[in-house]
Amino acid sequence: MEEHFVWVTTRRIKPGTLEEFERAWRPGSLPDGMRRAYAYWSEDGQEITGVSLWDSRQACDAWRSSDAENRRREVMAPYVVEERESFYRGGELTLPAR
Repeated sequence: MEEHFVWVTTRRIKPGTLEEFERAWRPGSLPDGMRRAYAYWSEDGQEITGVSLWDSRQACDAWRSSDAENRRREVMAPYVVEERESFYRGGELTLPAR
């Protein structure tokens, strides 16, 4: 199984601020070591889960502690009510054939 390094952040945002939050949320450039990123929104637009895949834990940690990420978080802060985040290791599951 190919190992993946994944950072997951779930944020609850203030009602009616999804568009403003989305503008603040997107990084200005691709962080070093990030392979892919996904975003998922709840139907009410008040909870957003971001999932990013990284080359390594070190690459993710370097981005998380960077000035660029700190500035991005400052711009998002006025819209965020609650935030949860975690780092995971794992891989793709093999699904049974249909």
